[in-house]
This record gives sequence, C-alpha cells and structure tokens, in this order.
Amino acid sequence: MIDFLHHVDQSITLFINEFHIGFSDSIMQMFSNRWAWTPLYVFIVYMLFRRLGWKKATIVILSIVLTVTLCDQIAGLVKNSVDRLRPCYDEKMLEHGLHILEARGGHFGFFSGHSANAFGFAACTIIGFRNDHKHTYKAYRTWILVLAAMIGISRIFVGKHYFGDVIAGAMIGATIGYGIGVFTRYCIRRFVDPSKAS
Repeated sequence: MIDFLHHVDQSITLFINEFHIGFSDSIMQMFSNRWAWTPLYVFIVYMLFRRLGWKKATIVILSIVLTVTLCDQIAGLVKNSVDRLRPCYDEKMLEHGLHILEARGGHFGFFSGHSANAFGFAACTIIGFRNDHKHTYKAYRTWILVLAAMIGISRIFVGKHYFGDVIAGAMIGATIGYGIGVFTRYCIRRFVDPSKAS
C-alpha cells in the first residue's frame, strides 16, 4: 500500500513538475523564494496595526511568529525522522525528466516547511484579522490561501518536494495556524476586548 501511494505521489509530482512554458520558471522560482514576499509580510503587519490597534496587533503578530516558528521547527524534526529523499535526489524521478530549478538543499523533504509556513501564516492571519469587527476580510482570505497554494505548488515545480510533502505541510501548517489563531482570538476577547467575549 505504501509503495502504491508513493508511486501515485511520484506520478502527480512529475505531472505538475513538467509544465515548463515561457516565463513559468521565473514565476515559480519567485513563489518559491521566501524573501521575495518580505514586502508583502511587512504590509500585512502594517495593516494589522492599522485595523486592530497596537495592543491586538502586537498579540496577533506574536501568534504569527509562534506559528511560523513551530511549523519550521516541526518540519525540520519530521524531515530528519522520516528520512524521505527529496525528488531531486531520487534517481527514478531524475530519469523520468524531473526539472530542478534550485539548489537541491538538504536530502530529506517530508514534509514541506515552505508549505507549512505559508498555510500556517494564512490561517493565523485570517483569524487575526477577524479581531477587527468592522470588516469581513473575505477577499483577503481567498487571496492569502491562493498565495499559500501557489507557494506549495512552486516547491513541486522547482523539483524540491513531492506533491505529498506539500499536502502534508499544508495540513499541518493550517492546523497549527488555526489552533494558535483561535487561542489568540480567545485571549484577545478575554483580556483585551472583553466587550466582544459574548
């Protein structure tokens, strides 16, 4: 059963990885580059302060830092425990035409830290913005989830992760981000904004 699932994972990964047309390589490398999104993250922090005020925003930002730290550390621990080779180190994947667009990095890739961080950040900020009771932020929710999905897909596209690595990372990251986000919202309602606790 495990071998069958691994074969399916390889097939899906190769299917996604083979779409190299025109400027797609540059776009996917941009999505895959964490530092490329620093201005965006700074803008989101700015909007949190603007929409929530400094007290709520500070708490939400600390929750985001905790989320990303946990996602990153857990991903590292799991990678070194599971010891699943990245596709870029798998001879079978290379023989079947896997495209590699980045330095290969560490040998092990389960699960994707990029995907976990992106979905953790998305879940935590979606809930964080809900501490502003004047807006719904539906557009932000859609947009940040699409961005997180593109970051995950880009990791397959550049040859660094299997599809399963990205899906597992997304699920784990979203769970961590949601859990911390909900707890943070409870704390804000309980201690900072008790009028909204009911």
